[in-house]
Amino acid sequence: MLILKEQTAKLISNAVPALFAGATLDTAELAAMLEYPPDAAMGDLALPCFKLSRTLRRSPVQIAEALAGAISSDSFSKIEAVNGYLNFYLDGKALAARVLSKIAEQGDSYGSPNCGGGKTVVLDYSSPNVAKPFHIGHLGTTVIGHSLKLLHSFAGYNCIGINHLGDWGTQFGKLIVAYRTWGNKEEVEKGEIDALVALYVKFHAEAEKDPALNDAARAEFAKLEAHDPENIALWKWFIEISLREYQKTYGMLDISFDSYNGESFYTDKMPPQIQKMKDMDLLTIDDGASVVNLDQWNMPVCLILKRDGSTLYPTRDIAAAVYRKDTYDFEKCIYVTSAGQSLHFAQWFKVVELMGYDWHDKLVHVPYGTVSINGAKLATRTGNVILLKDLFAQAIDKVRDIMEEKNPELKGRDDIAEAVGVGAIVFYYLSNNRIRDINFMLEDALSFDGNTGPYAQYTYARTCSLISKAGTEGAYHAYDMNEEETALVKTLATFPERVKAALADYEPSVITRYALDLCAAFNRFYHNCQILSAENEKVRATRIALTAATKSVLGKALELICMKKTEQI
Repeated sequence: MLILKEQTAKLISNAVPALFAGATLDTAELAAMLEYPPDAAMGDLALPCFKLSRTLRRSPVQIAEALAGAISSDSFSKIEAVNGYLNFYLDGKALAARVLSKIAEQGDSYGSPNCGGGKTVVLDYSSPNVAKPFHIGHLGTTVIGHSLKLLHSFAGYNCIGINHLGDWGTQFGKLIVAYRTWGNKEEVEKGEIDALVALYVKFHAEAEKDPALNDAARAEFAKLEAHDPENIALWKWFIEISLREYQKTYGMLDISFDSYNGESFYTDKMPPQIQKMKDMDLLTIDDGASVVNLDQWNMPVCLILKRDGSTLYPTRDIAAAVYRKDTYDFEKCIYVTSAGQSLHFAQWFKVVELMGYDWHDKLVHVPYGTVSINGAKLATRTGNVILLKDLFAQAIDKVRDIMEEKNPELKGRDDIAEAVGVGAIVFYYLSNNRIRDINFMLEDALSFDGNTGPYAQYTYARTCSLISKAGTEGAYHAYDMNEEETALVKTLATFPERVKAALADYEPSVITRYALDLCAAFNRFYHNCQILSAENEKVRATRIALTAATKSVLGKALELICMKKTEQI
C-alpha cells in the first residue's frame, strides 16, 4: 500500500495544475496525507482535502469534486468525492496481481524499505550487570534492542550489536568482600551465577548490620582499579561465569552480539575526553566535583568527575560514543534502556554537542517502560526477581504438556516447545508499546488463547502444512475475489508500510500488531474459503498463492520480533 499511496499522490499532483490555475502540490506531502478510512464503505484510501483549501483557494468539497472528475487509474474501481474527502476504492484484481507477484518475486526481502545501503547503525542493548542473573526486567532492552537490530538489518543497514556489560564499579568490591568472607571456589563453580547472586544479597543484608563492610568494598574496588592481580583474577572469573549463563538465554532467543566491550573497556579512553572538556572550559567545580552546567537547557548539571576524581556513567558513555564513532563511523548509535535513564542520556548527548562533535544528533535514546511483578518493583539485592530462565522453563513445560496431549507423535517436540514457549514470553512483551509500564502477570503471559505468540506461530505452521499438502506455491489468476480474499490481499499489501513505521518510531510492537492482523485475515480466509478442495483450478491456484504469500510475510514478521518460525506444532 505504500507504493500505491505514492502512485495515488502522483496522480493527484499531476491533476492539480490544470484544475487549479497552475497550482502545485508536493507528492510526498500528499502521500503522507492519504489515510485509511475506518469503514470499508468509505473506500480503501482517502484524501482529506481540508488542508488544501488555502493553497488551492477552493473549499474542500470543491477540491474533492474537481479531483474525482479528473483522476482515473486501473488501480481503482471507483473514485468519488464525499463531504470534502476524496475516496479511492481499490480494484481487487489489480491489487492482488501487483501484491502477489511482488511477494513471489522479492521473497524474504518483500517489505524492506532498502534505505540503509552503505550506512552503519550501532545498537547498544541488553547490557546486564555482571554477576547478576537475567530477570524479567532485562527482557525489554534485550528483545526491543534485538528487534530494532533485525529491522535495521532488514532495511539494508550494516548493524553492529554491542552488549555494553556492566563490568565495573563498586559492586565488584562488594562481591569480592562477600566471596572472601562467606564463599569458596567449589560452591561458586557449582552454583555459578546463582551462587554469586546469593553472595551479593548476603553482602547487603550483612552491611545493614555492619556498615563497615561498605568501606571494605570500596577499598577492594580501589585495589581492582589499581590492577591488583588477585582482584583482577577474581573479576575476570566473575565475568566468565556470568557470560556462560547469559549465553544460555541468548541462545534461546537466537541473539548474538558483535561486541561485548563493557564499561571497563573505556577506562583508558576517558582521560582524553575529560581533557578536551577542560581545554574547552566546559567543566566547572561544584562542591568539589567536576560538572558541565546545563542550566541553559533546563537540565541539572552533568557530573563528569566525583570529588575524589573518579569517573561516572556519563564520562564512560561519552568515551564509548567517541570510540564507536571512530571505529564504526555510524549513521546512528541507538541506546535501548529504561525510560528512567532518559535524563541521563539527554545530559550527556548535550555534552557531546557542546564538545563540538558534529555527529551528536546521530545519538538516539530508545526508552521503554518499567516491569513489575504483580505490582512489586524488581530488586536483585533483596532477591525480589523472577529469573528469565525460570519463566522460560515454565512456558516451555506448559507447551510440552499441551503437545503431549494433542500431538504426541510430533517429531522434534523439545525444540518446538522451546520455540513456542520462549516465543510466548517475547510476543507478550513486544505486543505492548515499548514506553508503557508493564505489570507482568504470569498467567497472562503464558496464556495460549487469543492474540498470543503461540496463535501466530500456529497460524504460520498452518500455512506451511497447506503448502506442503498442495505441493506447489500456486499462481495468481484473475477473478472476482470474495471479501475474505480481498481483505487478506489488502493486509499483505500494508506490510512495507508497517515496517517503515516501526523503523521511524523505533517501535517493534508495530510489527507484532501487524502479525496479529495478518493472522486474523488469514484465518478468516482459511475458515471461509476452500483452498486445496476448491473446484475451480484457477481459484485453487490463486488461494494457494495467497497462502504462500502469507507464509512468506508472516514468517518475516515473526523473525523481525525475535520469534522462531515453527513449521509444525
